[in-house]
Amino acid sequence: MEENTISQQEYIEKVVGAYRQTPTTMGTVRPADRLVAAQPYARGVSLGVVENASILAAARRLMRAPGAMPLPPIRSLAYFLPVIEEAFELRVSPNYFVYLRDKIRRLAAASNPR
Repeated sequence: MEENTISQQEYIEKVVGAYRQTPTTMGTVRPADRLVAAQPYARGVSLGVVENASILAAARRLMRAPGAMPLPPIRSLAYFLPVIEEAFELRVSPNYFVYLRDKIRRLAAASNPR
């Protein structure tokens, strides 16, 4: 566990901002989401772990079998709590998350042509 070096409010705002920007989410934040965002802070989970969890969850939802029915958007930050726990325990190279971020950007661009 890492000790947080920012205030709880700053942490919550960063987590909520990352949630809003994560593909496959509704992007709307409810008061309950702010309470959920405080939970990893209280446990000393770094923002990096939370961000990696959002990337991991989005990648899993976007990289599905061709022809699979689309999944509904994520409507709550609580969806990410088990993935945050998984990412906290995960021991992989940081390059893996760089790869996933790039893959998600390409998938999102392909699904939302402008």
